[in-house]
Amino acid sequence: MSFLGKLFGKKEKESLDQGLQKTKEGFLSKITKAIAGKSSVDEEVLDSLEDALVSADVGIDTTVQIIERIEQRVAKDKYLNTTELNRLLQQEIEAVLVDAPESNSYNFNTTLPTKPYVILVVGVNGVGKTTTIGKLAYNFKKAGKSVLLGAADTFRAAAVDQLTIWSERVGVPIVKQAMGSDPASVAFDSVQSGLAKGVDVIIIDTAGRLHNKAHLMDELGKIRRVVQKQIPEAPHEVLLVLDGSTGQNALEQAKHFTATTDVTALAITKLDGTAKGGVVLAIANQFKIPVKFIGVGEKMEDLLVFDKHEFVDSLFKLE
Repeated sequence: MSFLGKLFGKKEKESLDQGLQKTKEGFLSKITKAIAGKSSVDEEVLDSLEDALVSADVGIDTTVQIIERIEQRVAKDKYLNTTELNRLLQQEIEAVLVDAPESNSYNFNTTLPTKPYVILVVGVNGVGKTTTIGKLAYNFKKAGKSVLLGAADTFRAAAVDQLTIWSERVGVPIVKQAMGSDPASVAFDSVQSGLAKGVDVIIIDTAGRLHNKAHLMDELGKIRRVVQKQIPEAPHEVLLVLDGSTGQNALEQAKHFTATTDVTALAITKLDGTAKGGVVLAIANQFKIPVKFIGVGEKMEDLLVFDKHEFVDSLFKLE
């Protein structure tokens, strides 16, 4: 079991099962077809399995990796039947998902590695970045932690307004400046205010534009430097938010952001509205970055701390 232990309760499991429904329907029906009426695992079964993984947006590279590992085990065990194949497939899918390092594995209820814990949130506009920050704030607060938000996405008026609405809804303070202000200045003020208030978590929103990578890199570098003036080891987490429903497009965004900034964790949103939930596997495996949170619905509680064992279990669970 992962570090979440018994904290992944019945309610979270139900949200996860429900949120992955669309992905599961397409994915499982293809896998069931692939192995229907077969008594052993042959070339045809593996080809169908490959097709099922690719169509769930697991991605070519990750799919090939999973299939090759299954082929090796089939060759070694010789008489593998299709029931065992299902179990094997679950194990191999789980194996491609990376774990967060022990030093930085936390959830809403556990003690955070340090105080204040500074999370820098990155991602393009429209992926659910602001909503994710609001839900993070809500869940941390619900778990008894004090939170402060920093509105450093100052190029988009709507971003500051949306974050302000979330701060009011959740009941946490926000640090903001006028539209067009220097994002690094907002980040500096946010950390300064968080330190003065003695908060547990500081979550800073940043600009979500990818049209100019050099500019984005400079901006994120500047934010990092001003934050480090006050807390040398901060930010403790750089969380990249990706929209799971965009499939391969999310992979492309991950490529850009990981090239320009040191992303330490992923939040993958909107998994409830898509059959492309397999993209979680593709992204985590390709970039070797742990998935920390997944969005499986509209409600504030529908941002779940990611547990790879529970995720794979839900993926294979027929209602």
